Amino acid sequence: MTSGSCSSLPYRCSSCFRCRHGTEQSVTAPRAPAPRPWPSRTDSDSDTEGGAAGGEAEMDFLRNLFSQTLGLGTQKERLLDDLTLEGVARYMLSERCHRVICLVGAGISTSAGIPDFRSPSTGLYANLQKYHLPYPEAIFEIGYFKKHPEPFFALAKELYPGQFKPTLCHYFIRLLKEKGMLVRCYTQNIDTLERVAGLQPEDLVEAHGTFYTSHCISPLCGREYTLSWMKEKIFSEVTPKCEKCQSVVKPDIVFFGENLPARFFSCIQSVQPFASLIGKAPLSTPRLLINKEKTGQTDPFLGMMMGLGGGMDFDSKKAYRDVAWLGDCDQGCLALADLLGWKKELEDLVRKEHASIDAQSGSGSPNPGTAASPRKSSPPTKEEARTTEGEKPQ
Repeated sequence: MTSGSCSSLPYRCSSCFRCRHGTEQSVTAPRAPAPRPWPSRTDSDSDTEGGAAGGEAEMDFLRNLFSQTLGLGTQKERLLDDLTLEGVARYMLSERCHRVICLVGAGISTSAGIPDFRSPSTGLYANLQKYHLPYPEAIFEIGYFKKHPEPFFALAKELYPGQFKPTLCHYFIRLLKEKGMLVRCYTQNIDTLERVAGLQPEDLVEAHGTFYTSHCISPLCGREYTLSWMKEKIFSEVTPKCEKCQSVVKPDIVFFGENLPARFFSCIQSVQPFASLIGKAPLSTPRLLINKEKTGQTDPFLGMMMGLGGGMDFDSKKAYRDVAWLGDCDQGCLALADLLGWKKELEDLVRKEHASIDAQSGSGSPNPGTAASPRKSSPPTKEEARTTEGEKPQ
């Protein structure tokens, strides 16, 4: 899944993301023909023809190997009765779907007022001039942070968790959990809104870390600090220093130059990046992308060579399981909830949870994004949804 999207994967197995129980068949490669001696200049025409036949057999072997390994060259039976959001909803309501995996990025939090990173005018990187950085990404580089932590903590005050409410998309994932369908939510976000929405640590893999805990950056110390301790330091405009050794204390978010959290690798048992997760879904698993544009359409062969797994296929004649709903993440989740018969339940959940947050903070202000407010959101009609998704090959 890429940043800025919400991808739900209806999943058949009742175990973990990588489990393959009854969902994939083993690959048996055909035996290669016995090697033939190199033909001499005096070989007969029949020998030459035989050599050509042997070469063709070897090519057939390679074609079959790539076809079976990468799923190329064969027309698979459609997993959905229609490659639309309606088809996904019907699949989720059927007996074939028992579990769902969610891969989410910055796009699910923008309607809460949290900017994404790379949008040309509103993205985070486009609004860092006041910090006088050598280049925008430096604010999240561990080497620069160790020398100049002040710009990061000034930015952290603006974006600190607790100032924003979870969006409708966050609560849709919460609803999946309450209905016993959520296996796990993999998130690239560091805003902790999944936790605020009601997901527990065991429901989450925070692939880029979290503000929820902090640690001293000294390898000889590593003392842990709480969210409330870090918040008090940041809002006092004091660079957080370890009470034991006076080294800088950093929130447990992953900077450029740092490894992803251990939980990420323990859950997927792989050293591949977050973007590769979408390719780990078994071939018998439908995949839904909710995003403002299509993404993840990696060439199958190149994706395999680069370690990114099988790319999404929305539009080719061989498309059989992937659906793209193009638009706002909150609107996409509300449209799916409507098709599932969960719309009122989702809207009530958002209203109740936002009222509770307002009561605790003493504020009645809603999230800046209107899409996060169920009173102002309405799902598109089926005709609009089909237009938004684009025509799917039959």
